[in-house]
Amino acid sequence: MTLSFRQVEILEIAKRDGKVTVDSLARHFGVTLQTIRRDLTELGNAGQLDRVHGGAIISSGTTNVAYEERRSLHSEEKARIARLCATAIPDDCSVFLNIGTSTEAVASELLHHRNLMVVTNNINVAHILVAAEQCEVILTGGNLGRSDGGLLGPLTMDAVRRFKVDYAVIGCSALDQEGDLLDFDIQEVGVSQAIIAQARQSFLVADHWKFQRTAPVRIASLADLDAFFTDHPLPGQLAEKCRDWGVEVHVTG
Repeated sequence: MTLSFRQVEILEIAKRDGKVTVDSLARHFGVTLQTIRRDLTELGNAGQLDRVHGGAIISSGTTNVAYEERRSLHSEEKARIARLCATAIPDDCSVFLNIGTSTEAVASELLHHRNLMVVTNNINVAHILVAAEQCEVILTGGNLGRSDGGLLGPLTMDAVRRFKVDYAVIGCSALDQEGDLLDFDIQEVGVSQAIIAQARQSFLVADHWKFQRTAPVRIASLADLDAFFTDHPLPGQLAEKCRDWGVEVHVTG
């Protein structure tokens, strides 16, 4: 595909900011919304950008989209998924929540649960749940990632292995047709794997955007988990695999 001068600049803006919106690009270039939508569609078809509602983001590769950008993407869908997941977590239990914007949404939905112990390597999750009077919050410790509030490294791994929790709720950056959960940071993946190993039941929370992405590091298979909470029905092949594996799939209404 030969890019127009406008499309080249759109890519430069997307790489700089992590995402672009139709409205802002139309104002920037002084063209119609339809023209920008056509540009973004062509760039999406060429694999240069991933189309999202109202705009586009840089395509998946070996580097994830910036954390603040991910937090704003599909926020309503994440809230609905989190609400559905929270209904599967009873009072009077222990829960592990890992790094991610989807798990932060779950934390918000657990605020009114009673007598929870929540272990997390996510400072943002701890900050949310500190407002819950009947929730004990335990931070794992570890090396702090300033961009996402995540704690990683040997101290984190050691802390995770000290627990055997009732439920683990994890997120991922991508989910492929084989049912593999994928991510970008190998240290973060190692912590997620340890969390799954130390939980009696493990849940995945992920919106439909993750079906369209790819990432280089494998966390686990959906076959290793107990339930998957999402906002769109799974593609046929993946839905069939989940049935074969006995993985419960819960889709928001």
